[in-house]
Amino acid sequence: MARLYEEYHRPLLAFVLRLTAGDQQLAEDVVQETMIRAWRSADTLDPGAVSLMPWLATVARRIVIDERRRKDARPQETGEGPLESVPIPDQMEDLLRQVVVSDAMRSLSAAHREILNETILRDRSVNEAAEILGIPVGTVKSRVYYAVRALRVALEERGVTA
Repeated sequence: MARLYEEYHRPLLAFVLRLTAGDQQLAEDVVQETMIRAWRSADTLDPGAVSLMPWLATVARRIVIDERRRKDARPQETGEGPLESVPIPDQMEDLLRQVVVSDAMRSLSAAHREILNETILRDRSVNEAAEILGIPVGTVKSRVYYAVRALRVALEERGVTA
């Protein structure tokens, strides 16, 4: 094993350095793991082979590929900072926002709720909303204006600003 390490360490390290884009630490770890696998497989290796480099290179290449796959499967590391600084999506805030907006919408008149549903929630143009509701375009525009103002007041009453 010592003779194998002496003979193949340098060329294998040079090969693995190219595979790891110059990452010295990773390359040394890969070479070490390759030598461990060679030691474990010593009884299956051909002692009469001219060179074990092809076998070692194949094993090293597979180790590098496995390492890349392992890194890709894990979420990206955030660094040394405290975990409190990592943004965590809070679905509770979205749920509370929906409840408050729904409550504010229920406090509006039926005409204002209807016009906001058609124009804002269903993302229809003023002309489309007028056609669907069967009212003039000018009426849709004025109802949207007053409905948005009423909704703003209703939200402010519930503590929502901005």
